Amino acid sequence: MSQFGKVAVLMGGASAEREVSLMSGAGVLKALLSRGVDAHAFDPAHRHLSDLKREGFDRCFIALHGRLGEDGTVQGALELLGIPYTGSGVMASAISMDKVMTKRIWLSEGIATPRYALLRRGVYTRGAVMEIPDLLGLPVIVKPAREGSSLGVTKVAGYSGMAEAVDAASQLNDDILCEECIEGDEVTCPVLGHGDNAYALPVIRIVAPLGQYDYQNKYFTDTTQYLVPCGLPAGEEAAIQELVVRAYRVLGCRGWGRIDVMIDGRTRQPYLLEINTSPGMTGHSLVPMSARAAGIGYEDLCVKLLADTALDTGVAA
Repeated sequence: MSQFGKVAVLMGGASAEREVSLMSGAGVLKALLSRGVDAHAFDPAHRHLSDLKREGFDRCFIALHGRLGEDGTVQGALELLGIPYTGSGVMASAISMDKVMTKRIWLSEGIATPRYALLRRGVYTRGAVMEIPDLLGLPVIVKPAREGSSLGVTKVAGYSGMAEAVDAASQLNDDILCEECIEGDEVTCPVLGHGDNAYALPVIRIVAPLGQYDYQNKYFTDTTQYLVPCGLPAGEEAAIQELVVRAYRVLGCRGWGRIDVMIDGRTRQPYLLEINTSPGMTGHSLVPMSARAAGIGYEDLCVKLLADTALDTGVAA
């Protein structure tokens, strides 16, 4: 493992997902150390990134989630420092963090995603908020346009809940995404690799209590069911895998990612919701679960991702 040199596991950070990031980073750090990698915890909320260069780190495993970690900002800093890192580059990270920009690109490429409307804090009126159910139907999903881990997400069943849902989302981001609610199977599918070499891992079907796959049910309860093999009708899993790899490539992602999908219960049409370019690596996280189903253990997954570190210049570490 000496080929990797001195490795920083970036964890924590200053985003709303700090708590989850610390759990992800702790898991990654333990895994790398168990394989003999010279790995060290590094929290950008407490230390300046320039310390990475000063202290001689050769590459970074990014276990940060959300803004200031998954949105291209840290990636840009590492580009300037010349330190290769895991995951997508600056542009792909920035685009993928923005759910609206991701939708626009997917739609331009003919990739189905739920219908949506965008509200901007300080610009929208109460009347505009109340028109959303007329545009998208009920129920409607309201969420911050640039946030992860289902933070600030509300499923609104009636007009009376719209104002409160929009206000909750606006506490996390200026842009609020209102999205058509697709009723049916909720699945997710990780992708590994880059370009023509990118490939999908097994699809996971998620069955959450009362259909609420929220922050609490993602990380802090054991009542959510994760089905892998997913048990979808014949051919559907392969079609979804092909679709998510295409969507991943369209955004220019590399290293790894995970795309969330809703399958319409009536038409069986898959709709892509969003992509995560620095997915969770906690005990409840889905990429390690899917990888395990494909015969890739947690430690092997961490080493594989570390081996794929690169810079936007195309220079691998």
